[in-house]
Amino acid sequence: MKGNIEIANYKEQELIDYSNNPYIEALPHIFSDEEVLEQFSRYPIIQDNERIKSKNLRFHMIKRLKNFILPLPDHFMIENKLSSMIRRGYLARNPLDKTYIERLKILNDLHSAKKDEREELLRSNMEHIRSTADSLSIIGISGIGKTTAIERLLLMYPQIIKHEEYKEKPLSRTQIVWLKIDCPYDGSLSTLCKSFFKAIDDLLGTRYLEKYGYLNRITSSMMLHMTSLASIYGIGILVIDEIQHLINAKNDPEEMLNFFVTLTNTVGIPTVLIGTFKALKVFKKEFRQARRAGSEGNIIWDRMSRESEEWEIFIETLWEYQWLKNKTELTLEMRDLFYDQCQGITSVAVNLFILAQERALNTDSEKINKSIIEKASQEDLHMIQPMIKALRSNNRTEIGKYEDISINLDEALYKHKRNIYIAGKIKEMAKHQEKYLEIKRSNMEENLIIDVNELGIFDELTEKDIESLVKKVVGKFGVDDDYNIIKTTAIKRAIQTNEEKKIKKESTDKASYKENDLRKIYQLAKKKKIYVYEMLKQKGYIKNPVEEFFKVE
Repeated sequence: MKGNIEIANYKEQELIDYSNNPYIEALPHIFSDEEVLEQFSRYPIIQDNERIKSKNLRFHMIKRLKNFILPLPDHFMIENKLSSMIRRGYLARNPLDKTYIERLKILNDLHSAKKDEREELLRSNMEHIRSTADSLSIIGISGIGKTTAIERLLLMYPQIIKHEEYKEKPLSRTQIVWLKIDCPYDGSLSTLCKSFFKAIDDLLGTRYLEKYGYLNRITSSMMLHMTSLASIYGIGILVIDEIQHLINAKNDPEEMLNFFVTLTNTVGIPTVLIGTFKALKVFKKEFRQARRAGSEGNIIWDRMSRESEEWEIFIETLWEYQWLKNKTELTLEMRDLFYDQCQGITSVAVNLFILAQERALNTDSEKINKSIIEKASQEDLHMIQPMIKALRSNNRTEIGKYEDISINLDEALYKHKRNIYIAGKIKEMAKHQEKYLEIKRSNMEENLIIDVNELGIFDELTEKDIESLVKKVVGKFGVDDDYNIIKTTAIKRAIQTNEEKKIKKESTDKASYKENDLRKIYQLAKKKKIYVYEMLKQKGYIKNPVEEFFKVE
């Protein structure tokens, strides 16, 4: 996953804490709930006329649901935490501050120390340099959307910011705002460090993996180099996904926890750890102490409950996207049946809805019913049926057999309390989503009409022609698609239509008319480049008024 690269554009900060820090000032402003909703959401495009298209085309249209993302209360809470962690992490790493240079000097001196002494020297030398980095752990059931949510939220920020000048003074820095890596399947901390080097290499075209990864097999040595790179490139936040892979016989949970604590406190990078409930074993003791696993808090991300407001919002929104000729209404019975088959897991719900529509597409009625949903679940999703059955039963012994979905209430300090205010806001805004999309599409059409008209090269097209053409083109795209691509398509279509009209006109002009046909006279006047009036006079269709009314006797 790669984000955008931007040239630093410094913004005045509303909070004095964040002022005079180029790393913070170059970030986007702090997002409002409405902006998170707009940028996070992904609604498939569906038009009424698509429901009457051929089945083979609609089979592909249904797949658009794969990109369906609906913001829920958890997403807003995580965005707030990420926003705060990134900015607070930079408070102690201001490139204009003297401690920044001091940190780099300490790290440079440590490279000459003996390898087995580096870890202790790193800790002792960095103790007096404060760290404002926080950590966050997100533990949740598989398929609930943890990774998707984090990636969507990270992409709201540029990944790389290039600094050249700050307040009229040179500032040559490359800032990596966020970095996301996955835990290796072999569960090795050494391999995890190498993943860090490779991620930077992939972004910047450097060779740190070759330089620091392959030549060093000691984790503490690689940690030192990670610290140096984190300081040099001003890494804003490090996200480590799939941490449950670290659970194996080779790793000591205490050693792993120390690794993550050092990463945050000494390396100074705010860290987000993401994993399934299996990962709770890493933090067993520390979760009870409610501290070291995450200074910014630990989010236990469970499935949606049957009676929750977020499930109601989710299923009502999802249910609107049906590409079948006969739409099935979402009754209470249908909602309960659907929950029973997906158990409030978002990815299962979306996939089940896709599979149910594909099955219904091959029936005469083309309508989702109870039987189709049950068959899609039992036959198409048969691999996950044991897990769904375990969740449905609420039998903790059965649930415990599937570690990726296990919900160990004894080890979790609290179940995240739903934010009813945010849920209400989402529901209200979701109701107006259609109106919002309509306004956004209308604005796009207006801008395109102006842009196409301003080209001034379509002499055969009227403003009404261009308006009609633009609306047709925009209708084939989504409101979030790249404007330049839509504009290019509209211009190509306008050129084609203009050319077609020109050819048709020329064909009409060249048509064969009888000698006394007025259209023949019109053609002749154009050819001789004289007024049609004069030609009509020459042919005797118009008499000279002076001669006609004032005849000389």
